[in-house]
Amino acid sequence: MSRIQACFEQLKSQGRKALVPFITAGDPALDATVPLLHVLAENGADLIEVGIPFSDPMADGPVIQLADERALANGVTTHKVLDMVREFRKTNTT
Repeated sequence: MSRIQACFEQLKSQGRKALVPFITAGDPALDATVPLLHVLAENGADLIEVGIPFSDPMADGPVIQLADERALANGVTTHKVLDMVREFRKTNTT
C-alpha cells in the first residue's frame, strides 16, 4: 500500500477529510520551499502537493501561473524540486 493510500485509509477510519495544500516549489524562494513544507506538515497537512513549475501552465489559474513564473526566475528545475522533496523527507516520514 502506498503512503498516500495509507493516509486516506487512516483518515477514512477516523471519519476525517484530508487537508491537501498545494505549494509551488521555489516560490517565493528556493530556500523557502523545504521550511514551508515543514510548516504545512506541522500544522495539519495530511498530504502536500508540490508543484513543479513550468513555463506554460495554461491549465492553471493566474495565482499558480505567477508562482510558476517566480519559481522559474529563481532557477527551479525538476532536479532541484526532487532534491527539495528528498531533503524534506529526511525528517518527515509520514
